[in-house]
Amino acid sequence: MEAGMGGNFTAGTRRQRRTQTMILAVLFANSEGNILVERFNGVPAEERLHWRSFLVKLGADNLKGAKNEELLVACHKSVYIVYTVLGDVSIYVVGKDEYDELALSEVIFVITSAVKDVCGKPPTERLFLDKYGKICLCLDEIVWKGLSRAALNHVNDAVCVR
Repeated sequence: MEAGMGGNFTAGTRRQRRTQTMILAVLFANSEGNILVERFNGVPAEERLHWRSFLVKLGADNLKGAKNEELLVACHKSVYIVYTVLGDVSIYVVGKDEYDELALSEVIFVITSAVKDVCGKPPTERLFLDKYGKICLCLDEIVWKGLSRAALNHVNDAVCVR
């Protein structure tokens, strides 16, 4: 499951190149396991189907009876998964290295807060789909090219200090 999942994202800062870790995937699924929204970063196309089915099965096995926004955590080798249910929608965030379960729990908190703000409440599938455009826009603002905005702000602050 780990092979190829989580290629390194490199970005140059002045002369030195620094490897940055990333959020590998964010997925939203309905209660039947159908994917509503997905964002993959650094995951080869041939591995995405495997991840979709793995995450949906993980949720089907563990999210039954879970409360809204109750966080569940899974780890396989060096890949971390934090997932929850919000209304009729399951949310999965997958990360690696510095995006461990603690960092991912912060990211998923921001995502669930944004979805509740857009929908006005924990969404039904219909409400989620009605607000699909705004949710995708918020998701793109929260997670950009595999880095959360908080991480980008931290990197930008470090570059400005230099």
